Amino acid sequence: MTTRTRVLILGAAGRDFHNFNLLYRDDSTHEVVGFTATQIPGIEGRRYPASLAGPYYPDGIPVFPESALAELIASLDVDLCLFSYSDVAYTQVMHLAAVANAAGADFQLAGVARTLLRSRKPVIAVVATRTGAGKSQTCRKLASRLAVRGIRVVTLRHPMPYGDLVKQRVQRFATLADLRAANCSVEEREEYEPHIELGHVVYAGVDYAAILAAAEEDPNGCDLILWDGGNNDTPFLRPDLIITVTDPHRAGHELGYYAGEVNLRLADVILINKLDSAPAGSVVQLEQNIAQVNPGAKVVRANSRITLDKPACVAGKRALVIEDGPTLTHGEMPFGAGMLAAQAAGVAEIIDPRPFAQGSLADTFARWPHLGRVLPAMGYGETQQRELEATIRAADCDCVVVGTPIDLQRIIDIDKPVARARYTLEEIGHPDLDDILDAFLARQTGGTLD
Repeated sequence: MTTRTRVLILGAAGRDFHNFNLLYRDDSTHEVVGFTATQIPGIEGRRYPASLAGPYYPDGIPVFPESALAELIASLDVDLCLFSYSDVAYTQVMHLAAVANAAGADFQLAGVARTLLRSRKPVIAVVATRTGAGKSQTCRKLASRLAVRGIRVVTLRHPMPYGDLVKQRVQRFATLADLRAANCSVEEREEYEPHIELGHVVYAGVDYAAILAAAEEDPNGCDLILWDGGNNDTPFLRPDLIITVTDPHRAGHELGYYAGEVNLRLADVILINKLDSAPAGSVVQLEQNIAQVNPGAKVVRANSRITLDKPACVAGKRALVIEDGPTLTHGEMPFGAGMLAAQAAGVAEIIDPRPFAQGSLADTFARWPHLGRVLPAMGYGETQQRELEATIRAADCDCVVVGTPIDLQRIIDIDKPVARARYTLEEIGHPDLDDILDAFLARQTGGTLD
């Protein structure tokens, strides 16, 4: 009897499950003995359930903390570690490879082609070189412009399954009530809610073969699938057009983070975002790197236009600024739209939230020392949401500037005046997204997808 290769999948509750489903669930030659978890708080200690894991795994698969990697390789007799998460510096990837190799295991990255599902519908994939580059605003702009053309778009979002994995196998979000019914975290709502407000249907979950099949048969109709990527991960679907969003505020990261450089090399279209706020020298560096790595890609240039709904609430005041959590944490941005909006409104002072941080938010600041005078909207569960609420309540400030993609007041109580920052993509010159879509549709079926 042939011995099965024993595999440990290194993940963060998303790409890891997808790689298992496609590569190992029905494979009799490999045995996945566990997942590891990092980046997202509170997701280790679970099991990938037997109902999702398939017939080779009647007891499901345990999830361990990545911090115990060397010990796990020894105790589980691991032959192979498959790295399966994203937005990670190359030095960290190779650090984990060194740990695995020293402990006696092989270390592997799955090739993109091996993990792509094929859709019966045309697919446009939007990915990025770093978290927080502007994928979501690009996706929303594309979905709206396709809808104007009469094309029924269904969006598939990169996974964020932090709750009950069985219930999250296939999720469809078309209304705000759907978000409440699913008890979505702040991070989930930040991605789904803006689409819903524009009338777009979003699918997500755990099992993307089943998710794709459901999306293709959506009750509202489906002419085209839009892949809305997460972090800087590669798409789960085989794209007919791939648009990679880059961020000149982090110029150089596109060649130093996994899987951002992969996305840069795969791109048919590269979008340089945030030109209205990025340093000119950083833009030049990014343009040079694009020319070096993917000179054949079309380049779209854009501003990320920021507006504040109540500037008078902020002018001359002491403000607490709240930004999108993942953009600040593993995205490593020191600020976001809220900071820029507050400064443009004439804020007197942006207060330091660290002295007021409650519970796990204090741990977040300790884990991510680059964070300073902005508060990340960490809300992966009910406890963190209450800690965020308590931190705001404790903060010594006159007002709160919310730079997250959603209205936080739908989730938590904020006991101070609130001004909300919004940001939208505005292309500069040509080609713009309309030019890209017109060319894409012309290649498909003469300008329509009927």
